[in-house]
Amino acid sequence: MLKELEEQYVLPTYTRNYTNFVSGKNAVLKDENNKEYIDFTSGIGVVSVGHGNERVAKAICEQVSRITHISNLYAIEPQAKCAQRIVRQSGYDMKCFFANSGAEANEGAIKIARKYGEVEGQVKRYKIITLDQSFHGRTITALKATGQEAMHNYFGPFPDGFTYAKDIDAIEGMIDEHTVAVMIEVVQGEGGVQPLDKVKVQALEKMLKKRDILLIVDEVQTGVYRTGEFLASNLYEITPDIITMAKGLGGGVPIGVVMTTKKEIFKAGDHGSTFGGNYLSTTAANTVLDILEEYKNSGELDRMLIKFELHLNALFEKYPKIFSSSVGFGMMRGLRVVDAPTLASIIKTGHEKGVLVLKAGRNTLRLLPPLTITEVEIIEGFKRLDEALSTL
Repeated sequence: MLKELEEQYVLPTYTRNYTNFVSGKNAVLKDENNKEYIDFTSGIGVVSVGHGNERVAKAICEQVSRITHISNLYAIEPQAKCAQRIVRQSGYDMKCFFANSGAEANEGAIKIARKYGEVEGQVKRYKIITLDQSFHGRTITALKATGQEAMHNYFGPFPDGFTYAKDIDAIEGMIDEHTVAVMIEVVQGEGGVQPLDKVKVQALEKMLKKRDILLIVDEVQTGVYRTGEFLASNLYEITPDIITMAKGLGGGVPIGVVMTTKKEIFKAGDHGSTFGGNYLSTTAANTVLDILEEYKNSGELDRMLIKFELHLNALFEKYPKIFSSSVGFGMMRGLRVVDAPTLASIIKTGHEKGVLVLKAGRNTLRLLPPLTITEVEIIEGFKRLDEALSTL
């Protein structure tokens, strides 16, 4: 019934799995047949504090019973508090703008950079350099910023001003007088869980600052403790000019944020969002931030990161004919698979065995569990993944 309903009324933008999930608790999902699955995907890095989180549910219910939305024509108390929390936990001296998704946050980052390039300097600067295999969103401008040519088919003409460096070493040679920013993910998610070299990222930051070129770091997937620290930028020990976040910030409620050191760049009317940062989304985000800050400070997050890595490494070492390398940080991990058909078989067989995993890039098995995953859930998830691999 679900399959027929969707095929009749929903545009086919995804290759669907028609499992009908009806409930969840932390890293465990149940379908309509009461089959349980260990979720190593967390909705592609979104459900950071797990499914059915009681604290988030209570906060949302209490807020919705009072006010869900009033628009940004009025000050919104949980939005202001959320901005304060994000800035404080990041350790950076910035201000925030709230949107509804990672793509919208990246659009905001591009607008900040473009305005900076318009008002600062002797010539108009508008060009932004991104990396091959990057991913920055599905809106037209964010899509053009994405360094994957196959994603550009059909949707042009695109906004001008985006060029793609084959790697971080090539960036400096591509800069000209019209370059205003470089936009990177320090760990490419959709591009294959590919971390950039820390020393090279630090050198890039120093070079850009000397040339008054902005560094934008897309932390849509890496942010909110996904790599073990609040931001991957903290892990890399850099201070970007602009940072974008989304995914895990709302624990499942749509939210995005762009934060910047250029605190006075936007004036009233330069940018906006009807829904961005409303009572619902920022109340959810504040609760998620409460939970994860407590979890990090208690040492439990770091303990589970170690447990997850130990089980991941054991699986990697057990199947040298299937996996060629292990990549990533924290709870953003990947295993390079020998070929695409084998990767597809792992995902399919894993689902049959009751563990959900993801694909990234051409041949990477991607694991993005809830950050609150328990040791019992980790053990059971890897047990099921092992069972799936043993059948290949």
